[in-house]
Amino acid sequence: MIANKPNKEGIMVDSYKAAPDIEVLTSNFPIPGYGLVPINAFVIKDSEPLLVDTGAAVQSGEFMSALRSVIDPTDLKWLWLTHTDFDHIGCLHQLLAENPKLRVITTFLGAGIMGLSDPLPLDRVYLVNPGETITVGNRTLTAVKPPVFDNPSTTGFYDHKSEAFFSSDCFGALLSAVPQNAADLSDKDLLDGQVFWATVDSPWLPKVDRGAFAKELDGIRKMAPKMVLSSHLPLAPGHMMDRLLASLAAAPGAQPFVGPNQAALEQMLKKMTEQPR
Repeated sequence: MIANKPNKEGIMVDSYKAAPDIEVLTSNFPIPGYGLVPINAFVIKDSEPLLVDTGAAVQSGEFMSALRSVIDPTDLKWLWLTHTDFDHIGCLHQLLAENPKLRVITTFLGAGIMGLSDPLPLDRVYLVNPGETITVGNRTLTAVKPPVFDNPSTTGFYDHKSEAFFSSDCFGALLSAVPQNAADLSDKDLLDGQVFWATVDSPWLPKVDRGAFAKELDGIRKMAPKMVLSSHLPLAPGHMMDRLLASLAAAPGAQPFVGPNQAALEQMLKKMTEQPR
């Protein structure tokens, strides 16, 4: 693992190999009172290198340092933007500026959302819809709408060469400690962490039709990926698929997330300002 200097909040962006040709760029972002959420991006090294997402805006400097440690950004040919949240677009425009040949794979909706703040140059956009395939060098990628998401533009993909499912926010978890491999999590930590994350990230789940949702989950099961690379979970080997899907199946019946109110915020601020005795 390559460690980089922490930012002002002490959060580092590190890297490790998920496969010989796939690098993970990761950090663990603290949510006070709840735990840590991994924030992952991925570099696929091939004849036409591809970056999946661009880190969090608040960590842009650390992300670029970690990226440069595994690849020269000017060597990238493609950037797959899974969706337009701030923990996925942090270095998007810096990369476009540094690499004039870089093209962004996204959806029509993704490009539209970006147009409301910092538009993408449309001649550098490649639009895909779920179910469509794109050939990137020696790889074929099939766009997939994950069964759980927080942003309507969300589009992950299945890489037919590595047999990896890049699932965006789907399968994420809030954890007390983050291993490099999700298989090292206990059944309880994985279930609790994933269900909690799903209730936060996809608050519409309690309203979902359970039968239709089960069919969506079964579609991922039939995909049978050799590994799942989520934006917010450590690398998960394919043999974990039943555990991962069981967590999602439990999420619609879980207690909906209700965030801290003003009184709780004031209490947290008080604790933060108290001097240790």
